[in-house]
Amino acid sequence: MRVLTKKDVYEILKSRFKEGFVKLSALPQPHTLKDMQKASKRVAKAIRDGEKIAVIGDYDVDGVVSTALMMEFFKAAGVDAQFKIPNRFTDGYGLSKALIDRVDADVIITVDNGISAFEAARYCKEKGIDLIITDHHTPSKTLPEAYAVINPKQEACNFEYPDICGAQVAWFFMAQMKKELGLSLDMKNYLDLLALAIIADVMPLRQINRSLVQAGLRVFEKSQRPSIEFLRNVLKKNEFKSDDLAFGVAPIINSAGRMEDAKIALDFLMAKDYFEASVYYSRLLALNTQRKEEERRVYQESLPFVNEEPVVVSVGEDWNEGVVGIVASRIAEKFNKPTVILTKSSKGYYKGSGRSVGDVDLYSLLEASKSHLLHFGGHKKAAGLALEPDSVEDFKKSMNLYAANIPKEDFISDEGVLGELPFSQVDWELIEILEQFAPYGESNPLPKFAARDVEVLEFRKVGENGAHLLLTLRESGRVFKAIWFRTDFEVKSDRVDIVYHPSKNIFNNTINIQLFLSKIF
Repeated sequence: MRVLTKKDVYEILKSRFKEGFVKLSALPQPHTLKDMQKASKRVAKAIRDGEKIAVIGDYDVDGVVSTALMMEFFKAAGVDAQFKIPNRFTDGYGLSKALIDRVDADVIITVDNGISAFEAARYCKEKGIDLIITDHHTPSKTLPEAYAVINPKQEACNFEYPDICGAQVAWFFMAQMKKELGLSLDMKNYLDLLALAIIADVMPLRQINRSLVQAGLRVFEKSQRPSIEFLRNVLKKNEFKSDDLAFGVAPIINSAGRMEDAKIALDFLMAKDYFEASVYYSRLLALNTQRKEEERRVYQESLPFVNEEPVVVSVGEDWNEGVVGIVASRIAEKFNKPTVILTKSSKGYYKGSGRSVGDVDLYSLLEASKSHLLHFGGHKKAAGLALEPDSVEDFKKSMNLYAANIPKEDFISDEGVLGELPFSQVDWELIEILEQFAPYGESNPLPKFAARDVEVLEFRKVGENGAHLLLTLRESGRVFKAIWFRTDFEVKSDRVDIVYHPSKNIFNNTINIQLFLSKIF
C-alpha cells in the first residue's frame, strides 16, 4: 500500500472533482425539468380560482422533508392546502385509492412518490382530479396517466443532474411556483431541511448536491427553525458535517415512520416553538429506542439466511417492516452481498426492502425478476418490493440466477482507503485539506487511511451497553484519541494496524483531532 503525504491526499481528493465545484449561482433552472411549467401553471390557476390542493408525501426522511417544504411554501403563499403522509402499516407506500378518498382536492401533488402509482393515477382521472407527480425514483418505461410528471429520471427530461432526491424535486418545483405566482421568497431559507433530505437519502455528494449540502449545513448552523435550534442544542454542536445529520439526526427522524407514524416527525420539523419541538423529539427518541431493539432481533434472525449464493433473501413472519431496510443495509455491508429482507404483511403477502453493494444494480435485478413480484420501486442502491407467499422461492432463484452473471468485481465495496498515512502527517493542515473537499458521502466517500504497527496505550468500552470502543493510540511519536462506533471488537494486542479517518472534534469547548476507526487488524 502506498505511503502518503498530506500533499498526496490533496491531489487524490482534487482528482475526484475533475468537473470542478458547482456554485449555487450555477444551479440549473427549474423549468428544465420536464412538465415543470405545466405543473406550476396548473397550481397557480388552482390558487387563483380557489380550488382545493392536497399534498401526499412519504414516510422516510426525504418524504417527510419534502412534505414539510411544501407545507412551508403553501403557508407562505397564503394557501390552506391539505397534507398527508401515508402510514407505512395501514396505508402502505405512496399514493393509493384509499388515500385519495381521504382528501377533498381538485389538484393532488405527490412528493417523493407517485412514479409507480398507476392505479391511483387512473382513479384520480376518473374523479376529475388533476394529479401532479413529483418524484425521483426510477420510472418504468410507461408512466402513470397524470396531469404532469416531474421526475429528472424520466425520458425526454433535459434536467442536467438526474441524481437528486425527492425533496430537491419539490424544492425546484417550489422555485418555479414562486416565479409563477410572483412571490417574494428566499429559497435559501429551506436549505437546512433540504440538506438533511439529500444526506439521508444517500444522494451522490457531487455537483449540485454537494453545493446544496454545503450551503444547507451553513444554514442549519444558524437556522431559527425551532426544530433545528433544538437539534443544535441536543447535539451540542455549532458546526455540522454531513455525518452529523446522517447519523445524529436522520435515524431519529426516520424512526417515526418505521415504528408508528411519520406525522410525528413532520410535527417535529414543523414545531411552532422550542417547547413543542422538545415534546415531539421525546416521542421520536422513544420510537428510536424501539427501532434499535427490533432491528437487533431482525438482524439476528436474518443471519441464518446468509449462504454461498450471491444475493441474500431473508424471510420473516412477524418482523416490523419499518426496520427491514436498515437490516438489509447491515447484512449487505457485513457480507458484501445485495440483500433483500421480507416480512409478512397484515394482508397476507410479503413486503420488504433491498439494499445493494459495490456497483451491483439492485433495481435491474428486480426488473429482471419482476414476473415474481406484485410491485417494486426504487433505484440502483435501494428498493422496496412486495410478492405473494408462493412466489418467494422462485424470486430467490431468479435473483441469484441473474446475480450469478454479474462480474465479481462489481460486488466489491470500496472502503475509501486512499493509502497508508503515518500519524506524523495528521495535523491541522491535513484537517483543512479534508474539509476543503467535504461534504463526504455517496460518490465522494469519506477518505480513510491505514496506519501500521500502532501502539495501543489504553482502551475501554463506552456508550450504551459498551457499544463503542475508545482508544488512545501512538505512532510516529504522536498520540491521538480514537473511537470505533458500534463494534464488538476485542483488543488483544498492544500493537495493531488500523483504518481511520481523522477529524476535528469539539467537546466542552475544546478542539482537538480525533481518529474515527473503521477497522483494526
